[in-house]
Order: sequence, then C-alpha cells, then structure tokens
Amino acid sequence: MGILSAMNIGCDGLKVHGMRLDISSKNVANLDTPNYTRKIPLIVSTDRSSFLSVMNQMKEAAFGSGTLPYSSGSVAMAGVVEDPTLGDKLYRPGHPDADENGYIRASNVDPLVEITDAIMAQRAYEASLAIITMTKSMADRAATIGS
Repeated sequence: MGILSAMNIGCDGLKVHGMRLDISSKNVANLDTPNYTRKIPLIVSTDRSSFLSVMNQMKEAAFGSGTLPYSSGSVAMAGVVEDPTLGDKLYRPGHPDADENGYIRASNVDPLVEITDAIMAQRAYEASLAIITMTKSMADRAATIGS
C-alpha cells in the first residue's frame, strides 16, 4: 500500500464519520419536533482487491509461499435511512399536525442512543485523523532518508 492510498483511506474516514456526526446532531436537534423520524447513516466497507492479489492469496494458501497481496479498503456512505420505530402518540388537539382524534406522533429520537452514536463517530473520526497524521509522519521521514 502506498502513501497516497493510506491518505485516501484516512480522508474517506474523515468524510464518512464527519457526516455521521452531522446526522447525529440533526437527530438531537429534532428531539422535540413532532413527526420527526430519526435518520440512520448507512456505512459500507469498500474493499478494492485486484485479481492479482486474489491469485497471490490462493498461491500462498496452496503452496505456502507467495507475495503479499495488494489490497486496500476504506469506508463510504451508502445513504441515510429512516428509523422505522414509531414515536409515542401525544394528545394535542390544538396542534396543526394533529389527526382527527387530536393526536400527534412524537419524535422517535432517543437521546441516549444519539449521544452514543456521536461518541462512536467522534472516535472513528479521530482514528481517521490519526491515520493521516501517521502517514504524513512516515512520508516526512522517508523524504529525509536520502538527505
């Protein structure tokens, strides 16, 4: 794996986990908004393996020797879905969103879940930043080897 590949992995992580933090903060902001449905980010792993790396892995497994396969992976945002859980029904007869019986649907956002998700996203963001920092440090040291 090259230095640019490692930087790209870190950058992808920063983007995805930054979006996770944004979605979590929007959910918390709409905690008391009637009829608001919690948004859930879908994050997928992207594994970019070449045909050569798969063949090398097979050769390694069969003969016990081979080269290290070239394989790199990252994360990507696959989209955002709405939480299918329904919020509580509240009796608010004068509310503009009330149904014919005077009920509105409360938000289905659980603040404890959102805080936990935000903490996990923050730690993943920090880990992605650490990848970039370490890669930059390695590149700096590699540049000083020849001088």
